Amino acid sequence: MTITIPNAEKCTTNYDSFFLHQGEEGIGAFTQLVSQVSKKLQEIYASAEQPFIGKNPTRIEEEIKQIMAFSSEGQTFEDVLDEIETPILKNSLHISHEKSMAHLHCPPLLPGVVAELIIATLNQSMDSWDQSTAATYVETEMVEWLTKKIRFPSTSGGVFTSGGTQSNYMGILLARDAFCHSYWNQNIQQEGLPQDFTRLRVICSEEAHFTVKKAASQLGLGEQAVVTVKTDENHRMSVREVRETLGQLEKENLLPFALVATCGTTDFGSIDPLEELTSVAKEHGIWVHVDAAYGGGLILSHSHLDKLKGLNKADSITVDFHKLFYQPISCGAFLVKNQKHFRYISYHADYLNPVEDDEEGILNLVNKSVQTTRRFDALKLFLSLKTIGTDLFGRLIDDTVKLAQYTASYIDGLENISIQNSRPEINTVIFRYQPPKIEGIDVNELNRTIQQQLLYLGKGVIAKTTVNGKTFLKLTLLNPRTKPKDIHSLLHDIEKMGDELLNGGLNIEES
Repeated sequence: MTITIPNAEKCTTNYDSFFLHQGEEGIGAFTQLVSQVSKKLQEIYASAEQPFIGKNPTRIEEEIKQIMAFSSEGQTFEDVLDEIETPILKNSLHISHEKSMAHLHCPPLLPGVVAELIIATLNQSMDSWDQSTAATYVETEMVEWLTKKIRFPSTSGGVFTSGGTQSNYMGILLARDAFCHSYWNQNIQQEGLPQDFTRLRVICSEEAHFTVKKAASQLGLGEQAVVTVKTDENHRMSVREVRETLGQLEKENLLPFALVATCGTTDFGSIDPLEELTSVAKEHGIWVHVDAAYGGGLILSHSHLDKLKGLNKADSITVDFHKLFYQPISCGAFLVKNQKHFRYISYHADYLNPVEDDEEGILNLVNKSVQTTRRFDALKLFLSLKTIGTDLFGRLIDDTVKLAQYTASYIDGLENISIQNSRPEINTVIFRYQPPKIEGIDVNELNRTIQQQLLYLGKGVIAKTTVNGKTFLKLTLLNPRTKPKDIHSLLHDIEKMGDELLNGGLNIEES
């Protein structure tokens, strides 16, 4: 048999300037590109007087299509940066702007931003130790720091996730499999769902995150498995309603296996009565998962830590760091009180995490995750805590809560804007433009129009939501750089727009 060896001259293309490596050319190219990006971003942010440029979706889509051609020879990186300056960079939301306050979308801390560069450059995958080495132990130690802050027992553990959706999914998944193993002696991994799985139920409040139903549907239980209970006047899950619901489910011979409490609802930032709910759940042998994606940041607060009372009694917890921990998206964690429950998602592959590794004490984090390839996101939180310090972190959070309280009080004194939550639990404020004497006008459409006009005029990026069938406006005040003068200016613009819309004959009559 003849083996043909390729001509060496045909394999001599120099790729050194396209990768960071120990050679001088790679280091030089890396330095140049990072410098060019840094300069371009500085130029963009120096001129970004508004949180959004104000173009409509159609125009932005068209501008993106204009840059989607790729040449066979490529372009200089500097030319590419110039080409994307308007269609991508200037057309993006400037989330760090003082008047960008629509969603749970935080301005990222600079140590976290720089950590993204390190993460991308190292390009480690957190699934197996031999792909992540030191990063494995950084994540493990960061999880231990979190569990200690929450006062979880030494049996606890956790893993970094992409965010609340994945963490909530994992909480309901482990709760389901633990229940089926205990109640039916059924191994879901090996045998699938038990015959009577349609009896399984998850309890949450009517204001819980939509991912509870999404997880139930993805886990084969269907949305019908989620039973929602009413909230009280402060938008917190009613303990009385939970007790009544449990009684009704027992009469119907149904099997509640998980109760999902919320620590920081999306709209009102409300925190369910965690201590009472966990007590009730334990009486019935029910797994408690707390969705603290939003409110979990209060573990660093100097003034509001007491709002998390009872959090440590949960069986599992969701925490997001790209909200009140000010980290770049995506960055979250799933924590569990007894990490033996990770066995329900643990699989072994000979090429990745063989059983022998477990026996030899080699730590492969894929055993704790529903993901395989996973980023070294723990580095962002690590660098931020190291650089900023826990004291300043707490003050960042507390200042935004203080601003929300001030904003609610200020709105309460305005004639044409009505406040919905006069005492914000965390840092969201719900209100609507509604002059006292207004007849024959669709107030819902009026507020939707105000929200859209603010966006397209670049005066403010705020959200809208629905409460009891009515459209409200929402401020999510995550930016500690936002000041009362920014709130005054925004509310003035809202009142002015509302007045102009009413006096300008816009077609917003009630249907």
